[in-house]
Amino acid sequence: MLYSMTGFGSKEIGIAPLGKICLELRSTNHKFLEIVFHLPEGFLSLEDKMKKEIEAKIKRGRVVCAINISGGSAQGVFVNNRLLENYFSSLNKIKKQLHLKEEVSINTLIHLPGVLSLNAEGIPSNRVWPRLKILLRQVLEDLAQARLKEGRALYIHLKRRAGMLKQNLRIIKLRFKTIIKEKLGKILTDEERSTFLKDTDITEEIERLAFHIRHFEGALAQNGPVGKELDFVAQEMQREANTAGAKSCDAVISLKVVQLKSQIEKIREQLQNIE
Repeated sequence: MLYSMTGFGSKEIGIAPLGKICLELRSTNHKFLEIVFHLPEGFLSLEDKMKKEIEAKIKRGRVVCAINISGGSAQGVFVNNRLLENYFSSLNKIKKQLHLKEEVSINTLIHLPGVLSLNAEGIPSNRVWPRLKILLRQVLEDLAQARLKEGRALYIHLKRRAGMLKQNLRIIKLRFKTIIKEKLGKILTDEERSTFLKDTDITEEIERLAFHIRHFEGALAQNGPVGKELDFVAQEMQREANTAGAKSCDAVISLKVVQLKSQIEKIREQLQNIE
């Protein structure tokens, strides 16, 4: 069962007197797990608890968690006067230093980070968290289903690519047996045969490629995060294919190796989206 790193989930719940709380989760590709929060004033203390819930469900990707509140009676506008004064003082100093004539407007000040915010007066986080946790788990499940749906499509695609790799490798193996027999028959001395085989024998590369393809197919069928393992196996396949191409003594084999490398490259592109 493969999971894509791309997905979206959203749900809302009513919590009096806050109003409607809408929670959204968006996930995109990332080498590791990165969680970014966009939370309203009063919810920042819940960030660690929310992070643990997300980490329990998702192992890789960039996850953006956003909460929006609307329609509540307990919301008010909070003005951070001290921060507002600091902004005003700093902007005036900059204006003098740069000899600017433009006045610092209230429109500029209220759009600076942290000056204005909505607060939920008298609503302690321990009252909000039990219901918010339920909401978060529901959205995480929606996100997981979206990631799984795309993961199934990627599984079909990668399984087909692996089949194409095996088909190309079979042709290379048969062609190599035929061509090596023909070329060795034209070489007169044992020393020349030994040198020729040392430079052109790709039996080992073929066997290693076959092993890596089997490993790749086995990892595809596993449950849990396998994206990094699959990418490592694909890198090894690419390395063996490069060596086989460099040692090739036949135009047909060289062409098939190029096709093999192209398939592996397409596989690696798709693997960037696997958890």
